[in-house]
Amino acid sequence: MTLPMVQASQTGLKAIGAGLAVGLTGVGTGVAEMGIGAAAVGAIAEDKEFFGLGLLFTVIPETIVIFGLVVGLLLLFS
Repeated sequence: MTLPMVQASQTGLKAIGAGLAVGLTGVGTGVAEMGIGAAAVGAIAEDKEFFGLGLLFTVIPETIVIFGLVVGLLLLFS
């Protein structure tokens, strides 16, 4: 293999890794929020004082996607 072919395959593998980092963290967050969101809506329906706590518990898994995005960007631009 020539040098340009090796560099092209390295760039492609970086892009695949970045896509997997962002995509899999998105899927994981969706699975996590599935149960949390349903429980938060049920708790808020029973008592309005749980709104802030329910919102907090719903937002916490979304930080995982931000970490995945950071990892993806580090892979692409390193």
